This record gives sequence, structure tokens and C-alpha cells, in this order.
Amino acid sequence: MARRAFLGALTGALLGAVAARAAYAAFTRRPPVGDVETWNRTNHRGEPITLLEGPAFVAGAGTAAAVVPGLPARVRAAVLLAVAGAGGLGAYDDLYGATSSKGFKGHLSALGKGEVTSGAVKIMGIGVTGLAAAALTSRSPVDTVVNGVLIAGCANLANLFDLRPGRAVKVGLLTGAPLLAVGLYRGTPTSATLAALPVGAAVALLNEDLGERAMLGDAGANALGALLGLAASVALGRPGRLAVLGTVVALTAASEKISFTKVIAGHPVLNRIDMLGRRPVEQAPVH
Repeated sequence: MARRAFLGALTGALLGAVAARAAYAAFTRRPPVGDVETWNRTNHRGEPITLLEGPAFVAGAGTAAAVVPGLPARVRAAVLLAVAGAGGLGAYDDLYGATSSKGFKGHLSALGKGEVTSGAVKIMGIGVTGLAAAALTSRSPVDTVVNGVLIAGCANLANLFDLRPGRAVKVGLLTGAPLLAVGLYRGTPTSATLAALPVGAAVALLNEDLGERAMLGDAGANALGALLGLAASVALGRPGRLAVLGTVVALTAASEKISFTKVIAGHPVLNRIDMLGRRPVEQAPVH
């Protein structure tokens, strides 16, 4: 089983990486919606950047999940539902979302006033697809609820880190590595493959992100988080899942009051990880 778990993880990571790179190359020539300008934005430096990294991650991870051998049918369906739901709804917010309302509090406040924001649609939609994905892999109604909230919560939390080059991907890798280790240690091919799929796709796109040519956006960050949440729901027992869920809820609540960017910048170790591979603020862009 340990050998199968290793081969499953290796295959999943390689397929995710190859598919994500191929999708990025294809989308930069012909975007999935609109033209290249439709996906262009301005980053934190005031420089142009593309959001096409997000659809490339979604397509890469989804394609890899569809073809990787060894996944049970229900797990494969759960992966495809989670990545398509979170990625599709994230892309909707990327392209059509307004910035007047931010965070859970902002979107829920707007909803209370009768305004249905794109963010509210995304939050509710990812909640529904998260529960649906969880229902395919859970053993009881209680587990379905816990796992569904975990998937949706991770999808939202990953997006909160997508504010600086490479940050959301690094958080994803730091989260995915322990889940991958659990699958390999226990010799469970399904858990190992599930953790490896988003890790491989994210690593393949990290250079574009760190180079400030592209960013995950809501589409990619939501999909990355949803897949990691699904991987955690399959790999961990209920106490472990509840501990992760509690951490996700606490960080999400904290984000309403504090700036993750300021916290990271003020902590030497976190700041060093955050700046790894990035160009300094004062350095001119390289074209």
C-alpha cells in the first residue's frame, strides 16, 4: 500500500503540473472567456497582471483528477465538483464582482439590505458545492456537514492570502505537504493522490505568480483551498478535521479585524517565507 500511495501521489502531482502548465499556455493565447484584456488587472505595485493563472489551475487540477488512475469514482466526482464549483464561482467574482463589499461581514451586511453581491453568490455557491462534494466522500450526515464546511471554509481562507505574489500558493504548499505526508505514512493511495493533485498544479504555476506576471485570483485560490479542504476531509479523522476547521474559522474571523499582510510583515520568519522568490519592492520589473 505504501508503494501504491507513493506512485499515486507522484502521478497525481506530475499530471497536475503538466496539465496546469499546458492550460496556462493555452489560456494566455485564447482565454476561456472574453479576450486577454478581460483577465488583466493591476497588482499591489500598480503594475499589470493577468488572472489567467486561476483558470489554468482549475483546468489543470480538474483534468489531472479526471485521468489519474486509482481514485474511487465517488472521490473523483467529489474532486471535480469541488474544483469546478469553487473555481467557476471564483471566476465569476473575478470577472463580474464589485469591490464595494468585502469579507463575510460586508457581503452579509449587503445581503441584509437586499443587495445580492457577487461575493454573496460565491459564498453561498461554494457552500453548496462543498456540501455536495462532502456528501460523496462522507460516512454520516454529521461528517457531511463538518466536511462541507471545511471545504468551503478552506476555499474562502485561501483566497484571503492571495494578496501578494506567491503567498496563496506557498500557504497551499505548506498545508498540502502535511496532508501528503499523512497519506504516504499511512499508505493510503486515495489520500496521497488527493493531496498531490493541487500541490502539483500549484507548483507548476508558482514561477508565474512569484514573477508577478500572473495571480491565482478568486478562481484559482478558491479552487486550491477547496481541494486542500477535501483532501483534509478524506485524510484526517474527525478530531483532526474539527481542529483544522476551528483554525480556519478563527483565521477567517480574524481577517475581518486584522491585516494578514501586516502580521506577516511584522514577523521575521513569516516575512522571510513570504518574500522567498519575490523581487524586492524597490526593484524594477523585468520584462
